[in-house]
Amino acid sequence: MIKPTKTRRQLHQELEEQIRQYLDGGGHVNEVPRGLSGRMDPTGPLVALFEGTSQEDRTPLPEVVAAIEARKKPALTLKPKKPRPRKKVILDDFGQPLRWEWVEE
Repeated sequence: MIKPTKTRRQLHQELEEQIRQYLDGGGHVNEVPRGLSGRMDPTGPLVALFEGTSQEDRTPLPEVVAAIEARKKPALTLKPKKPRPRKKVILDDFGQPLRWEWVEE
């Protein structure tokens, strides 16, 4: 049994209810002026969030890669397809169909 998904209207109503409960429970929302940045120096360059370099020294492991490749399943060999019989229409002298015959080519 699949749970019915909520519509956008239901989700919007739930969110409005949660906001109303938060505000009724004594919570408040601080308004932030438009265009204000969360950075300490918005005019300066962006600060890197992660330490270290993006390029790390890597050790090449060709023998490990070769072992993994060897474990892979070999490609299946395709069998040559046998020609299948097909229906051919037999026409009379006036071009009208008389019968169908199975013909192997």
